[in-house]
Amino acid sequence: MELKVLNIEGNETGRTYSLPESVFGIEPNDHAIYLDVKQYLANQRQGTHKSKERAEVHKSTRKLKRQKGTGGARGGSAKSPLLKGGGRIFGPRPRDYSFKLNKKVKNLARISALSYKAKDNFITLIDSINIDTPNTKTFNENLKRLNLGGVKTLVILSNIDRNTYLSSRNLPKCKVTTINDINTYDIMNAKQLLFVESAIKELGKSEE
Repeated sequence: MELKVLNIEGNETGRTYSLPESVFGIEPNDHAIYLDVKQYLANQRQGTHKSKERAEVHKSTRKLKRQKGTGGARGGSAKSPLLKGGGRIFGPRPRDYSFKLNKKVKNLARISALSYKAKDNFITLIDSINIDTPNTKTFNENLKRLNLGGVKTLVILSNIDRNTYLSSRNLPKCKVTTINDINTYDIMNAKQLLFVESAIKELGKSEE
């Protein structure tokens, strides 16, 4: 599959780039994508949730009523989970939600996600992004020229560019990352991928 190389103004440069089949042309593995996205979301969880159980509630332990003659069941202390303000039965406790996933599975998930985007023509390729000073308005106008205005977009650079990051961070539907930091979740969460030419070439070399 070949992509036209555009400039930041949205105009064609007259060049094309052939996407490597090993990255953008494989048969996607849905289960690998599911596992990688599940791991990513699990790793985002703090796991600090906690509720007090019966032994941890600070209340009196005296009996609330006499044991016999009431016509009902015997009542215990105010710590009972059956009463308002009592302890919770089997409440949440702090835990670690992260789990291990093999590198080969994660890599398969990533290139499967990229193959889906290529198959659906959701990849845009530009020659470079040159921003001298951070400017959100200018960056947003460039996205509109590329027909990406208001579209959830993942911008993928070859190296960290502070000006590009600062120009995009106030745009709710735009995220900037580098080729070394892309993950399956970000790829699938974005509607459109905006690759810089140097980044997509580096990706092709890494998968050879």
